[in-house]
Amino acid sequence: MKQLSKIYKYLFLAFPAVLFFSYFPIISFGANETMNFELSLSLIYLVIFDIVAVILMIVEKKYKEIPNYKHWFLFPVFATLSVIWSLNVTRGILTCGVMWLLFVAGLSMVVFKKTMLKDTWDTLKKVIYVSGIIAVVWCVVQCILDEIGVSRDASLLCAGCVKEMFGFPHPNGFAIEPQFMGNLLLAPALLSARDLSLKFAERTATNRSLAMIIAGIFAFGVFLTFSRGAIYAYIIGLIALALFRIFVEKKKGSFIILPVTLFAFLFTLNAQGMMSAFSGLGETYNSGIEKVINHLSLGVIDLKSKEAIPEEGATTKEEESSEAAFDGYVAESTDTRMRLTGSAIQIWKDSFDTMAVGVGLGGAGQALFDNNLSPAPKEIVQNEYASMLLETGAIGFVLFIFTIGLAFFVVWKKADNTIVVALMVAYCVTLFFFSGYPNALHIYLLPVMLATTIKKAP
Repeated sequence: MKQLSKIYKYLFLAFPAVLFFSYFPIISFGANETMNFELSLSLIYLVIFDIVAVILMIVEKKYKEIPNYKHWFLFPVFATLSVIWSLNVTRGILTCGVMWLLFVAGLSMVVFKKTMLKDTWDTLKKVIYVSGIIAVVWCVVQCILDEIGVSRDASLLCAGCVKEMFGFPHPNGFAIEPQFMGNLLLAPALLSARDLSLKFAERTATNRSLAMIIAGIFAFGVFLTFSRGAIYAYIIGLIALALFRIFVEKKKGSFIILPVTLFAFLFTLNAQGMMSAFSGLGETYNSGIEKVINHLSLGVIDLKSKEAIPEEGATTKEEESSEAAFDGYVAESTDTRMRLTGSAIQIWKDSFDTMAVGVGLGGAGQALFDNNLSPAPKEIVQNEYASMLLETGAIGFVLFIFTIGLAFFVVWKKADNTIVVALMVAYCVTLFFFSGYPNALHIYLLPVMLATTIKKAP
């Protein structure tokens, strides 16, 4: 078992790096009318991790050390039972399987906190930083490849990520979409911000410049994805981190985060403007910047100059060259999310049974389609809270929120840090922008990994 213990420890330490491969490479087993059957590297890795973890917990009888196990099992048990009445049993079973894989992985980390995971924090943080920086570099490479005309087969950019959309590419890394790539960078971005604040809280601290560079790189990576969900979550996470450091830990140095983040944003904005100018789509440096500001502000800030009406017979820009598909804020993206959320709540209120226990785990897409509120049963709610409400009803939703609250309570009371709480706040924000588990394993794993290994901040 000693050898197996080492394997578990190595699998744990490598996990943050593997999580970046949430979609590429992918193994496809086809699809039906309601879902795609796919396996990612991170999902396969999670299965292997759990197999090793379960064997160790059984052999060493560590399962007896799970704290307050009755409370932790309430939501997953109820969600599992809801598969019985699910409108999409196949999707429900697969969703349930991933949920339990995540649950077992998290519990094993708690169980082995004081033994196998002891004194692993420094190594884990290095893995998070190194893998995160490599991911940011790959995102930059994706942008360059798209700018010079390399096909998506080589760049791995998603269909909506190419320069033809806004005039500049916004990378998705090895994830399915930019929002998940930005989401994956939240942990290293907030962790580096925390380390930066620690450096400036200590008068004798060294390597302050290096800490600023690392924090700047991750902030740049988040902004480069151009994902509003990830960017909003990052900003809220930073605010939470600063407030916790100042008012809870009574530490100074947190304000340094503001200028570093602002510089990273301006640097990214400049890069997006330059990519627009060199896109060959009739865009300019200014038009790129204008689109970024307009889109991130949800159309509130409009810096676009009013174009003069061309004279009769004059050649317009549209005739001279092709243009990007969008000229700023894409309201359809927000409207679709709001529509699906509203539709989910509407269906949930249809009957007492649905209000109480929902349409069953995995059944949201089918419910939307059956009620003529979506064009296909594959369409999901894109809001985890609304999805849980529709699929598991009021009972399941309350248990879901209770589990999240319990996690906050445990971390706040027992983990000697505020970074985990700030990260969890950021992740809770991102859950308003998508639903499902396969592309978001990091949301449920990284907070536990940090909480079970992190060293107390000075």
